[in-house]
Amino acid sequence: QVQLVESGGGLVQAGGSLRLSCAASGGTFSSYAMGWFRQAPGKEREFVAAISRSGGSTNYADSVKGRFTISRDNAKNTLYLQMNSLKPEDTAVYYCATRRGPIAMRTYDYDYWGQGTQVTVSS
Repeated sequence: QVQLVESGGGLVQAGGSLRLSCAASGGTFSSYAMGWFRQAPGKEREFVAAISRSGGSTNYADSVKGRFTISRDNAKNTLYLQMNSLKPEDTAVYYCATRRGPIAMRTYDYDYWGQGTQVTVSS
């Protein structure tokens, strides 16, 4: 059983930056592809970014491409999401997730989820 705990969310003004972290335990971190998703009030959970087991391959949603960077430190069992140039429409609960196998972008491809961390961007 893999446990995931997100941190780093908060309130930031538009144009600002935040760095989210996701600490993993209970499994072999380097065996899992990882992803970030987000869910705004009244909306479905949506893909943000994903990274392969080694970190050598990444994918991003078009809405965050060029502003967000996903990375991982397999020695520390930690996933990151650096978010720059934040916009009010980035406001959501951000979730990290993990899956065995290759990088993926659909929610149902992922097996384990964290509880989420709130990101609020004020205009």
